[in-house]
Amino acid sequence: MHVDYPYHIDLQHGRSAKTSDAGYIRDLIEQVLFTSPGERVNRPTFGSGVMQLVFSPNGAVLAAATQVTVQSALQQWLGDLIEVGAVQVVSDDSTLRVQVNYTIRKSQERQTTEFERTI
Repeated sequence: MHVDYPYHIDLQHGRSAKTSDAGYIRDLIEQVLFTSPGERVNRPTFGSGVMQLVFSPNGAVLAAATQVTVQSALQQWLGDLIEVGAVQVVSDDSTLRVQVNYTIRKSQERQTTEFERTI
């Protein structure tokens, strides 16, 4: 079991909330996606920079470049835990949606997870 992200208290048990291995990996993917490079002091290259997409003009070229950037960031930081299949990034007004298809290496379990952020 792992500490759940974002950190919160499990009120039923009165301690830090816990999550499964699959939930932990999902949490790690969310951290890579929504952390901007330079945001972490000891890991200045950590993150994907996808949050900057919200402020960029929409277009096929930008979407393709963002997908490649996100996929390479996930592979770099989580490549020992997951195999990234496909990434879809959609920016709609102030909402950013990212869908990630991946396989957990340890269990060979295929997952599809969607994240949404509003700025």
